Amino acid sequence: MQNWKVGMMTEAEIRMQGMELLVNHLGLVEAERFMVLASRERFNYTEWRQKFLPDYSLEELASKANEYAKRHISS
Repeated sequence: MQNWKVGMMTEAEIRMQGMELLVNHLGLVEAERFMVLASRERFNYTEWRQKFLPDYSLEELASKANEYAKRHISS
């Protein structure tokens, strides 16, 4: 199991990890459908983040992601 790191990833790393997560959790067809939907819609990440995500520091968010992964993702 991979621990979430604190720090910046390259764009290629983000794309690769994002696609792996989508395919692993949704399956290939649904992951592709998600990508089409996401590219079609106007999406304001900053507004979404302020509205729906708690105000965690980067360290808190990474810690919570690691806790979630330990509970939900088998290695």
